[in-house]
Amino acid sequence: RSVLKDKKVLVRVDFNVPLDENLKITDDTRIVQSLPTIDKIIDDHGIPILMSHLGRPKGEKKAKFSLKPVADYLINNYGYDVIFADDCIGDDVLNLINNADIGQIVLLENLRFYKEEEANDLEFAKKLAANGEVFVNDAFGAAHRAHASTAGITQFVEEKYAGKLMLDELEYLGKALNSPVRPFVAIIGGSKISGKIDVIRNLMDKCNSIIIGGGMMFTFYKAMGYNIGNSILEADKVDLAKELIELAKSKGVNLLLPTDVVIADAFNNDANFKSVSSNDIPDGWIGMDISEDSIKTFSETIIAAKIIVWNGPMGVFEMSNFANGTFSIAKALATATDRGAISIVGGGDSVAAIKQMGYSKKVSHVSTGGGASLEFLEGKQLPGVVALGL
Repeated sequence: RSVLKDKKVLVRVDFNVPLDENLKITDDTRIVQSLPTIDKIIDDHGIPILMSHLGRPKGEKKAKFSLKPVADYLINNYGYDVIFADDCIGDDVLNLINNADIGQIVLLENLRFYKEEEANDLEFAKKLAANGEVFVNDAFGAAHRAHASTAGITQFVEEKYAGKLMLDELEYLGKALNSPVRPFVAIIGGSKISGKIDVIRNLMDKCNSIIIGGGMMFTFYKAMGYNIGNSILEADKVDLAKELIELAKSKGVNLLLPTDVVIADAFNNDANFKSVSSNDIPDGWIGMDISEDSIKTFSETIIAAKIIVWNGPMGVFEMSNFANGTFSIAKALATATDRGAISIVGGGDSVAAIKQMGYSKKVSHVSTGGGASLEFLEGKQLPGVVALGL
């Protein structure tokens, strides 16, 4: 007999989905990824009471941040019987929940319409807890925040569990960090070193190779004394880049920087562009992507790996002329996975890139939590996970 039978099951989901100006959902990944947990509750004859945040309404009720479009989407696209509550706490909400039948879903309005949510206010958490009898946290994307719906609420609920999505994330990321099969390769891209310093540091103790791409490579080049033209630079991080290069040497980690880059004479897709050696960027030109030799070296390293973590694109992939580096890395990841490697993609931009390129089904795991997966890779404890006693 299921622990969920005839229970009202409060589920923290991550329905923070992108909406266009007509409030239409433009990417339903996060919704789709929560469906296995929702289905399990319904199959076990429980009633899922879903709660989520959307955007940053900062404690005010704003129509453009309502979760109503998500309720409609679940009804129209997946055929669920959804009751939408226009609040997330209070007697009216409790009445709706108490009148819901097995087979129905109740979706509560945006938690962040209350500033108490982000403040992890315990009175608010208690009111949320009153909406159900069992708590399931399936919002890995919000697990790095100690909010009322992820942390505080666990003090007022006897039975608490991690949902399927949360468990999958922890299993994949945990496997990468705690018992990496070798060779273990990390690919770190994106425009800035600053957001990734702690990840790179933490991975130095675990990886055989760390591949660096994206805008942050120019700060490393600067540290190596190269001319970088008009490429993006974090001038205050040059010394840090030097330090990371030295650290890699001392730990015997293969820190791979691109040996050639695609440069353009302006930051747009129609600019003139060409490939040059990394130490040969002329004044006035901008580095936009990694080039052929680097792609070849990086791909060989990836294909030989047993476990690969990728966070951040290799270049300005939003422009078609400068998407080849990121596309090639995605392809190498798919090949490695095909040969039995475990591949994990995390971080908003790399997830967007791998989807855009049609490779998201060809890797082992696409992480839903940008900030959460980064903090996990930094070796930090996630409050939402700790609160479940995991």
